[in-house]
Amino acid sequence: MKPRVWITGPVAEAALPGLRELADVTMRPAPEKALPDEMLAGVPGLAGLLPVNGARVDAEVLDTAGPSLRIVANFGVGYDNVDVGAATARRIPVTNTPDVLVESTADVAFGLLIAAARRFGEGQSAAREDRWQWAQGLMWGQEVSGATLGILGLGRIGSAVARRGRAFGMRVLYHSRSRKPEAEFALPCEYRSLEDMLAEVDFLSLHVALKPETRHILNGPALARMKRTAIVVNTGRGGLVDQAALLAAVRDGRIAGAGLDVTDPEPPSPDDPILHAPGIYVTPHIGSASVGARTAMTRVAAENLTAVLRGRRPPNCVNPEVLG
Repeated sequence: MKPRVWITGPVAEAALPGLRELADVTMRPAPEKALPDEMLAGVPGLAGLLPVNGARVDAEVLDTAGPSLRIVANFGVGYDNVDVGAATARRIPVTNTPDVLVESTADVAFGLLIAAARRFGEGQSAAREDRWQWAQGLMWGQEVSGATLGILGLGRIGSAVARRGRAFGMRVLYHSRSRKPEAEFALPCEYRSLEDMLAEVDFLSLHVALKPETRHILNGPALARMKRTAIVVNTGRGGLVDQAALLAAVRDGRIAGAGLDVTDPEPPSPDDPILHAPGIYVTPHIGSASVGARTAMTRVAAENLTAVLRGRRPPNCVNPEVLG
């Protein structure tokens, strides 16, 4: 019998033929994140699990899957939905899909930056209501060209956003766990402490991983350091931002606005004020939602699964200590 693989949501079928040849693959058709009860019902007897849309893989799910489970191949760069410690304790490799969604996510980050700066959402509503703003003192936004862009986390996606900023003639500052002299020369960009960067930037784009030490890294005191004209963009993880503090800062005019592709919780309740506040633009976690990126993510996840099922080392393991 072929080993069983469960994919918890729709992915790109075009990237699955090789995996389907090797394994008995079941793909859950519902696009929403699989709920805990669904996860527990779906995992027994699996050899491979591919969680999609942040489906939670915790110790209970791993124990329910049993000793047959050989890999959790997460769909995405981030893997905070997987209890990696619990997987490591059970000698189960956890993999991700890095690199292939960099440009797609950077496009969305910069798109949100421009949309929030130039108030595209309000403009669309005005046009539909036949309210044209030609010479009126309404809907004046922030200039992007020549402004100062701050990057919190100068990894692959942060660097890609920085490159887009440079193309717009922006001055780029960054803060990261360590200085990156090569990037400072190549982009170019300038290193700042977090406190100094917050005070200088016109736009701030968040690209650090969500960890206990980065949860709510953008909180009330951090927002208070920013210019009243500043705009925040988050395409990383919703938990990086204290959402209540951000909402209050925008409502009170202490910053100009925000563009969010991620929220906390995600998805928010339909009546969550973050979805209805003027000046805050929210998209439904579409950073990697391009045909090219999603197909490449599926291909990488399938390669990780195939490698483990064939007894080989997966190319993108986040807990390599389990591989020996």
